[in-house]
Amino acid sequence: MPFTQNQGVRYFQFQNFSHNITHAIFTRQGGVSPAPWDSLNVGGTVGDAPANIRENRLRAFRALGRDPESLFDLWQVHGTRSVFVTEARPPNAHEDKGDLIFTDNPEVTLYMRFADCTPLLFFDENLGIIGIAHAGWQGTVKGVATAAVNAMREHYGSKPENIQAAIGPSIGVDHYEVGDDVINQVRKSFGADAESLLPKYGKRRHFDMWKANRIQLEQAGVKQIETANLCTACHLDDWYSHRAEKGKTGRFSALIALKQ
Repeated sequence: MPFTQNQGVRYFQFQNFSHNITHAIFTRQGGVSPAPWDSLNVGGTVGDAPANIRENRLRAFRALGRDPESLFDLWQVHGTRSVFVTEARPPNAHEDKGDLIFTDNPEVTLYMRFADCTPLLFFDENLGIIGIAHAGWQGTVKGVATAAVNAMREHYGSKPENIQAAIGPSIGVDHYEVGDDVINQVRKSFGADAESLLPKYGKRRHFDMWKANRIQLEQAGVKQIETANLCTACHLDDWYSHRAEKGKTGRFSALIALKQ
């Protein structure tokens, strides 16, 4: 597995991404938070102490050699709104709302938090554009992966065939049982592909978010796609899982930046 440990912080990196970017999906290992957030929790709404969260974020940035003041993050709302970034978010500024962030500035580090939802990372090497998206089931059925490709094409002039995309660790289909509301929305959004995304495990339907996001990327014209194939609920030693830990857990982070 393509894991690295630096300064006690353990993180995952995609093998096929260009060396012209810095990126990582940080595991839960290497931080200071106590149980049930142990230990590299960066979620500020789960009950952990703010001082722990700040220290954990600093550790993650230092492990990748990024300036913590280069951060830009969002208040994630399970939608498809894109934010195009030209500079880091001032430390005391309120987070903007959205689920997709893009930049062409090497001095900005894009950053998001997860705990079963799917991190999507993007890079157009030809134009020097990076992006990150938050794709839970709601974002997936709303077409967040499609929205990301459209945003890069319309705002920066990216060609889909030049975009590298990566689908990060999240809850796998084997653990993601869903009810009628989700099933109906998947069928509405994915049409003929829906049944392949809703396999039965026993008598219950499950939702395959990895495959769903890949389908959207492929239909948008993206040809370079790498999937981590790591289930957060299967590997609680590395990942936080909201479902497997019944909501009493932290948030792991994903980071991407252009090399300076």
